[in-house]
Amino acid sequence: MGPSLCDPQSLIKDLNPQQMEAVKYYGQALLIGAGAGSGKTRVLTRRIAWLLAHGFWASSILAITFTNKAAAEMRERLAALVGPEAEHMWISTFHSACVRILRRDGKEIGLTSGFSIYDTADCERLVKLISGDLNIDTKRYTPRMLLGKISDCKNSLTSWQDQLKSVNCDYKPGQRGYQVSAGDVDELVAVVYAEYQHRLSMANAVDFDDLIMRTVELFQRCPQVSEYYRHKFRYVFVDEYQDTNHAQYVLVRELSGIDSGEQPDPQMRGAGHVGPSWITVVGDSDQSIYAFRGADIRNIQDFEQDFPNAKTIMLEQNYRSTQTILDAANAVIAKNENRKPKKLWTALGEGDKIVGYAADNAQQEAGWIANEIARIHEEEGIAYRDIAIMYRANAQSRSLEEAMINANLPYQLVGGTKFYERREIKDALAYLQAIVNPADNVNVRRILNVPKRGLGVRAEGLIASYADAHDTTFFGAIEHM
Repeated sequence: MGPSLCDPQSLIKDLNPQQMEAVKYYGQALLIGAGAGSGKTRVLTRRIAWLLAHGFWASSILAITFTNKAAAEMRERLAALVGPEAEHMWISTFHSACVRILRRDGKEIGLTSGFSIYDTADCERLVKLISGDLNIDTKRYTPRMLLGKISDCKNSLTSWQDQLKSVNCDYKPGQRGYQVSAGDVDELVAVVYAEYQHRLSMANAVDFDDLIMRTVELFQRCPQVSEYYRHKFRYVFVDEYQDTNHAQYVLVRELSGIDSGEQPDPQMRGAGHVGPSWITVVGDSDQSIYAFRGADIRNIQDFEQDFPNAKTIMLEQNYRSTQTILDAANAVIAKNENRKPKKLWTALGEGDKIVGYAADNAQQEAGWIANEIARIHEEEGIAYRDIAIMYRANAQSRSLEEAMINANLPYQLVGGTKFYERREIKDALAYLQAIVNPADNVNVRRILNVPKRGLGVRAEGLIASYADAHDTTFFGAIEHM
């Protein structure tokens, strides 16, 4: 798709100086240090539109976000700025982008285009089946715990083969009667990981972590595929860069072509040119909270060392909060080690003081919150819909709900079971997965007795044993029997 007809000046007239500098920057690598409420989405979308307005091509842009909601918001904003050209960009999450790549080129590493994608429930079910076959105590080593360990391996790009080597284990996937050394958790994880990947491969399936790991594998094993995407995406944008893990970091490097040895193209107009892509990342090390799931804060801290001639622009004006709140946030975060100096400020004034209340128990806390809501509604005219209660864990909602009911206050509980996680929806999707991919043992076994047709644990076990003995899939065993 050709250059945008968007007026460049309209893209920067309402921006502050730092935002304007970030939008107009012309160079290979840019880190936008976006403090909370500093307008990062506006800057990111305006920067993309600015490039289009200066002759760059929409089809050569890849914008990566962390959530589908963020991707939809970015797509909507860009459509408002540049019109139909937004449809020619890839604007998606890491996982969605990798799905598209693997559907097209996964055959190069043994993935046919109809592969299944297991969600967390599917993965836990598969690990539970493996644990049963290996006589693993699932109360001591829960499927969730084992999956967490496997996820850590994948986020660090550690293969099951490397994991087995690291514990000097000679387990072969599919091996029957193997006994894990008592109390050796590392060996247990390595064996389950190996068997888990073996069964995913047999089922032509992947999990969410595989989407990143196997795309990296594809790029590193197939230079022609890597070159195709490197020349297709000349401009790579990554949002929430502080939340990237090692696998995602390597994926970004592969997409950028920074390690390809090619020399930069100073013009960077359109698709098909050689040389590393331009990369813009947006993030804030102060907002990195996902270390527990593999996020590596060094990715953003070391950006200037990782990408030659990188530029950092800090966005410090906050448009969301009062100065009192910003001062409190600055005081809390100031002691963090290895952070880039940044002081958020706002033109919204000092604002009200922050109130702290120490309750003796959950009921007293909930009662105080309910009374405070009633007070500000009556005395200050604040609408109920403009008030939110945030709590740390779902278990805390009960006392809060009881307090709302006792005070006769209207409320809406946000959350609960997501639509696609409901049992009946999972069952329906399992039927569709089994039709598209009969090798998907997990979903075929899920629907074996749904709706009930008199097939219990014993029947499932007999079919599974037959499948193992004849080296076929669970569905193949049903057909043979």
